[in-house]
Order: sequence, then structure tokens, then C-alpha cells
Amino acid sequence: MKITTMMHKTGIALALTGVATTGAFVASTSLTAPSAYAASSTASQQMTGATLLNTFYKPALKGMLPSANGNPVNTFIVGKTTRAEVMSIYGKPTTPRKTASGYDLYHAEMGTPGYAMSYNSANVLKEIRYLGTQVERKQTIGSITMSVLKQTWYAPSATSTIMAGGQKQTKLTYNRGDYKLEFIYNSPTDLDHINLLKK
Repeated sequence: MKITTMMHKTGIALALTGVATTGAFVASTSLTAPSAYAASSTASQQMTGATLLNTFYKPALKGMLPSANGNPVNTFIVGKTTRAEVMSIYGKPTTPRKTASGYDLYHAEMGTPGYAMSYNSANVLKEIRYLGTQVERKQTIGSITMSVLKQTWYAPSATSTIMAGGQKQTKLTYNRGDYKLEFIYNSPTDLDHINLLKK
């Protein structure tokens, strides 16, 4: 009877030890998983940023931005397209400019980036601002961090600090033929928008 009770107690102890060991194994696995996921997420984010960034490279040489989700923004040419032509394709801006030198704002829609456009005194397109999407921003414009930009396109043609609405921003400029792309950062990991304009 004593031997049976002792064997029963030993079996319970071994079972509990097994549960504790398994629990420790599961706990240790679950502790390492998030950091592994974070590393893989960062690598994926950088790949997304570089891929999106490179869609701007060739169109900028022609004074254009790349199309996004079938959006016809790639038909507008800085220095050539008029405001009337933009409005004939895009319709009226979501928020029209308040002054002649202001920006017509076209808000982002599901999966389609937002844009702001300004015109010269002859109502010819002077600048297009790529504002990115609002939903999943970290996977789109937010994935183009300053380090991704510099690793992909190397050193900028110019770097400067600007003030916008009381906020200090960093502007990295890359010349593309007769045009330039300006990347405006709120911080090294927060790209606010991208400007395309003539040099």
C-alpha cells in the first residue's frame, strides 16, 4: 500500500514537473517570438519602403509621379499640365486652394494616396505633393524612413531644415534631370510627404 501510494505521488510529481517544464518551454518560446517577429517586420517594412521609393525614380525624370491603384496622377506633368486639365480628370479638389499660390487638396481614399497640387500664375502645375494613404500608412509612405531612403538612393543632392506650422522638419532633396524630389520628414522614421517640382 505504501509503495503504491509512493509510486502514485512520484507519478504526480513527475507529471507536474513535465507540465512545469512544458510551461517554461512555451513561456520561453512566447518570449522570443515577438522580437523575432519585430526583426522580420522591420526587414519587410524596409523592403516595402525601398520598393515604393523606386516607383518614383523614373517618372520623376519626366516630371511625373507614379500611378497608384490605377490613379491617373502619372498623366500630370509638372511645368506642362494646367489646372483645368487636372480638374477634367480628377474633378474638383476635395479642399480647393484658398489663394492663387495655395494647394488644391485631393484627399486619400481607400488604397489611393492623397495629393496636393499648386500652380503658377498661368495655372500650370508647379508642384505635386504625394501625401500617401491614411490607412496602413506604416506599410506605405511610412515605410520610406530616412535610412531606407539613404540606403536605396544614397546621399541626397541637398539637405536642409525647414519650419512648417511651428514644426521643425528635415528636407532631403534628390535631383532627377530637370526635376527634383523633396522628402519632408518630421523625424527620421516619419516621412510627412514627397514634393515633385522643377529644379
